[in-house]
Amino acid sequence: MASITVRISDETRDALQSKADQERQTLSDFIRDRLQDAVFDFRDIDRTKGLEAESMSAMDRHTLSLLHRILGRVLPANANDVDGDTAYQLERARVLESGFTKEYAMEFAGLYPELSTRQCEFVMDVLDMFRICLYSLNELRENNIEVDDKLRHALEFGGFDHNDNLEGQMSNYVRYLVENGKWEEQSDFILGPGHGNSHGRMTEMYSRMLSEYREVKQGRPQRNSPKSYLFSKDELERLADAQVHPSNR
Repeated sequence: MASITVRISDETRDALQSKADQERQTLSDFIRDRLQDAVFDFRDIDRTKGLEAESMSAMDRHTLSLLHRILGRVLPANANDVDGDTAYQLERARVLESGFTKEYAMEFAGLYPELSTRQCEFVMDVLDMFRICLYSLNELRENNIEVDDKLRHALEFGGFDHNDNLEGQMSNYVRYLVENGKWEEQSDFILGPGHGNSHGRMTEMYSRMLSEYREVKQGRPQRNSPKSYLFSKDELERLADAQVHPSNR
């Protein structure tokens, strides 16, 4: 991993340390996360803009036009699904061949903005964290260690907000992962009637929990037991406490 050196005033350094303490992160982790957010547009990305091109090369127009004409010829006579019918496909080909740029938007209907690699990894980190929480809670129950319902509920994956552009796509990614046999413990929640909708933004809370999760893992002694990855009740309570913003504790 590369390193950089930045000179800042003592006041700025103290302010950064204060912010890091509030988020319960090391100063290095806090600064690294904020730099990544700035570079990769994790939170503030504008995902409301359309993806349509204002112009296309002649090669792209020709290629898409041919695809429309091919699809138009192979569609059944009574086709009426998302591909439309023969007349629709030939009309799309005509638009491209004629260069009617205002009509290009239809070529991009249904496309979503990309989830960056970092955003995908964030989703998987969240799912991993809640998986460890689930396994840890089950282990505590097998060892007859009492865990109240409040803590158990706090450590259940709550999904993502379908009304938020970014979180809605993160939820789609979770669904894709679950449907492909990963994190199957979330199947009932994600594939059920609620479709994993949290009905409220979750990324900031999950970020705080992940910071605490990593800090707990880094601060614990090395263990050689097969279940050394599991968390104790006290450690799980730390994760649950991290859901609440420091200013509200």
